[in-house]
Amino acid sequence: MPIYWTIDSRERLMTAVADGGVGKDEAMAYLDAMIGAHAGAYRRLFDATHGEPLMTADEIMELVVEVRRLQALIVPGPLAIVMPREKFDQFARLLGALAVPRRPLQFFTDPEAGRAWLNQPDVRNWSGASHC
Repeated sequence: MPIYWTIDSRERLMTAVADGGVGKDEAMAYLDAMIGAHAGAYRRLFDATHGEPLMTADEIMELVVEVRRLQALIVPGPLAIVMPREKFDQFARLLGALAVPRRPLQFFTDPEAGRAWLNQPDVRNWSGASHC
């Protein structure tokens, strides 16, 4: 599996790392794991530094539809996305869908900067209930 994740319920943190080619099925498995673990409102770090998308435009749109469906069910938690700047355009629609809900969201090119941001008190203690 090219996406590896850790879910820490005590810290309310889900960390995922993409390593190699990532297809739609792997991305959907990540979302399924998040929902299955009730981690949708957790702080999340998604590190795609070493990931390579293997999705067509239609598959990315299917992923966008699923993300929006999930956003209608839960108030998503803070999200730090780490990826090289040259990949932003490729994922513009998906990144736009992730930015729709009112929640802390930042893009980084360095995983440690993303982790540091997620650990800032205002992000760590963020509650979607007060931001809806």
